[in-house]
Amino acid sequence: MNCFIGLFIFVIGTVLGSFYNVVGWRLPREESIVSPPSHCPNCNHKLKILDLIPILSYVFQKGKCRYCHQKIAWYYPIFEFLCGLVFLLCYLVFGLSPELLKSLTFVSMLIIIMVSDFNYMIIPDEILLIFGSLIALEMGLIDGYKELLMGLLNGSLAFLSMYLLKKIGDFIFKKESMGGGDIKLMFVFGLMLGFPLAMISIFIGSFVGLPLSLLLLTKKNDHVVPFGPYLSIGAIIVLLMNIDFNTLINLLNH
Repeated sequence: MNCFIGLFIFVIGTVLGSFYNVVGWRLPREESIVSPPSHCPNCNHKLKILDLIPILSYVFQKGKCRYCHQKIAWYYPIFEFLCGLVFLLCYLVFGLSPELLKSLTFVSMLIIIMVSDFNYMIIPDEILLIFGSLIALEMGLIDGYKELLMGLLNGSLAFLSMYLLKKIGDFIFKKESMGGGDIKLMFVFGLMLGFPLAMISIFIGSFVGLPLSLLLLTKKNDHVVPFGPYLSIGAIIVLLMNIDFNTLINLLNH
């Protein structure tokens, strides 16, 4: 039974991942996320249901558009698979529990942000507001108003700490060191993860993102690398560790 539930959640993750990819691409350009419908970027042919099955459509069509036979970027099935995998890992960590709902809401936000910030250097305020509000609502209903108030306090502390880091970075590098979206994103991190773990996610994301950033800098002329995707990776790692700060400190002391 657990295998079927896990498979179902993985499939849901791939389907939502495909949709989140569209949101991440269109929203920063102020385009509708529903119109025009999904279409081939080469021939503009409207895609049918059989063309939109995550991962499988790419495999069955041998990586090509069914209408113009133009190659489809490998990015799409890989992205869909990774989204499904993250959803599955959340289920394996939290099981069928209220915490699973919060975790899936959180990672959904992060998936959209990774697409948007990587491609456009933008973290849409709409995404932060919608998903941050959903997480706050879920916390209030699941954990109670006291935990919600504590989450809001943690979010505020994370926001202020990130703002301070930005000011220090601006002073050292004599230019803007990070965008306002990264700072606002930290509020949601603090709300969901708590203040200490939100800050730890910064260091984990920076460690993971350093080699990728160096690779990107060799291919970009503007020497500007989005920080949001790496923050998101760090937050997902912290979330899936499912460990509180005090337990982490005790483990490090041993």
